[in-house]
Amino acid sequence: MSDFSLDWAYACGRPDCHGTIRTTADDFQVDEVLGYEPDGKGNHALLHIRKTNTNTEWLARHLAEFAGVELKEVGYAGLKDRLAVTTQYFSVNLSGRDDPDWSQLNSNEIEVLSAQRHGKKLRRGGLRENCFQITVRDLHGGCTALEQRLQTIKDHGVPNYFGEQRFGHDRNNLKLAEQLFRSELHERDRHKRGIYLSAARSWLFNLVLSQRVGANNWQLALPGEVLIQRHSRSALSLRLITPEIEQRIAGGHLLPSAPLWGRGASSAQGEALEIERLALSSVETFQSGLEKAGLEQERRALKLEVKGLEWEWLKPDALQVRFSLPSGSYATAVLREICS
Repeated sequence: MSDFSLDWAYACGRPDCHGTIRTTADDFQVDEVLGYEPDGKGNHALLHIRKTNTNTEWLARHLAEFAGVELKEVGYAGLKDRLAVTTQYFSVNLSGRDDPDWSQLNSNEIEVLSAQRHGKKLRRGGLRENCFQITVRDLHGGCTALEQRLQTIKDHGVPNYFGEQRFGHDRNNLKLAEQLFRSELHERDRHKRGIYLSAARSWLFNLVLSQRVGANNWQLALPGEVLIQRHSRSALSLRLITPEIEQRIAGGHLLPSAPLWGRGASSAQGEALEIERLALSSVETFQSGLEKAGLEQERRALKLEVKGLEWEWLKPDALQVRFSLPSGSYATAVLREICS
């Protein structure tokens, strides 16, 4: 294969400004927004927890042990960074039992903000959005154009790349995925296998998106485009570009997309399909591996709207940014366009 380069194209050009994030946990704050209220009844305890310097999967195991249930009875909507302060929801299936005293979990790293009953387990992606407050420190280099760059991001969004953390330390998830596809690795752990497949699929998506960003057409509808409706996330194959379609794209209601690879042919046609074929021309091992693994073709939007973007200079070399992103997107996709 290749060295699994993660040097994707930039929408605003490679930043000349350099800075540091995560100097302390407080510099990276994330709050989950469910988008609904607990129903107040059922077998599941829905916990709202603030955690500091704590891994999501470790906390899930800790909750299972505390409640006396198997790990599979604990649900959460997504993984959150360890070196951060995050508020996150967890569900625990108590199977008709009374709630334990959740306050006993409180420590310097964990605070239970609320505990209410709910009828369903919390599933991956079961959020409306994540709200971020991130402080970038030690800014230096060509930062004079940073305000204009931030305004461009606010107005036009950023490429919807999967974050580098998806690919593991030193791209290890991709290396293991390649071994899996070449039958050099026989992974029986379903969780680990899923991580490798997701990394491979995400990398192929990023290759196509980077090709589109480099050609400066990632926000445009090309002939043969597959558009995603923003709120329903259903796909629409485009044969004819009409003024109405262009208006809906400009308004952010329809979004150009790229494939999340799996079995079956891409639903793109024409010029859009040719760009996909060009971007993926040297990764047949990954394509066939994902198909053999049983994944189906899906689509993901090329554009990520950065909702409510605001910024504040705390010091001449310290910038704080605040914004919200839908579930399944990455703050690092925003930060990479701001500074390196």
